[in-house]
Amino acid sequence: MPDFNMNDIRAAVAANVLSEEQASRLQVFAESRLGFRDHMKVDDEPFELFKGFAEIFVTVGLGMLFGGGLIWLIVAQGSIYVSLFGAAISFVMAFYFTLKRRMNLPSIFLATVFAGNIGAFFFVLFFDPINPSEYDFLYTALIGMAAMAIWYKIFKLPFSMFLFGLYGAVVALAIAAIMSPNVLDIFELRQGVFDLNNASYFPIATMIFGVLVFVLAMYFDTKDPHRVSRFAASGFWLHVLAAVAIVNTVALTLFNTGGALGYSLTSLALLAISIVALIIDRRSFLTAGILYMGFLIYAAFEGNTDGGDEFASIATFLIIGVFITVLGTWWAQIRAKIMHKLPEFPLKKRLPPYTESL
Repeated sequence: MPDFNMNDIRAAVAANVLSEEQASRLQVFAESRLGFRDHMKVDDEPFELFKGFAEIFVTVGLGMLFGGGLIWLIVAQGSIYVSLFGAAISFVMAFYFTLKRRMNLPSIFLATVFAGNIGAFFFVLFFDPINPSEYDFLYTALIGMAAMAIWYKIFKLPFSMFLFGLYGAVVALAIAAIMSPNVLDIFELRQGVFDLNNASYFPIATMIFGVLVFVLAMYFDTKDPHRVSRFAASGFWLHVLAAVAIVNTVALTLFNTGGALGYSLTSLALLAISIVALIIDRRSFLTAGILYMGFLIYAAFEGNTDGGDEFASIATFLIIGVFITVLGTWWAQIRAKIMHKLPEFPLKKRLPPYTESL
């Protein structure tokens, strides 16, 4: 009988042969006997969008079904209850495609349709065309968050945490709009909602949102340090949102300060973000900061050589390419060195395991 691997355990969970708790306990038990990472891919960060072409095929069919059906109902009926009907149909279908068939991509599609239709229904319900208010967005987003929390509770779909977080972002920006003298300020900001130099409530809201989502993501991560269950997958989707909010707010604020001081502070911030990404073993934070790394490298070479912009562009691609290749290739080894250098702290043992001996 061949040895089992992580894919076998995940497949057993998906087929309801093992519960998520049993899978986690089995993995912990095996690693306690064999040593951390001895029989795991040391640089793996589990991510599964779909399992095969069959899921793509079903999703295309669902897209045509919902697209054609809802458009026809909107044209024929012209009622706000069409959105509510679409949400109800996607909810019912999820019992088959998500709970019974465990199909990832169709489940993601149905959750997205549900979230969009719920948001559209309540926004139209609350919206006052004569006296529009930022409270319309706030109430709609709060209901959306509650709806996606219920969806997660029922269907255990990790991607629903991403949709939950998107509604959370709308809540944060709506609160910032309520606190602002003019809701239209968001369209007049020089660098949008991420630059704290704008002296606006919107960048503050994105930063607070990012930190709260990061804390929630770490809650899921620490519940499943070996990343075999839905908790780690839920944390992944939340980290994607947290990275965009935190990295953009911090890096863009420092970068727009300009001059040597601004570039130096941005470099230090990106270094800190890279170290955090390695410690928590999440590449999404580092990915969000690559754009700013490119800006910094380009600024360093631009105008300093005879080649000008062309040389700066080539140098930027080369340096970032080498950086990503090296870090991607030796991620686990670099992370292990950092983890060994770090002193003990309460959650260190709840982070993904690393090589115990170098």
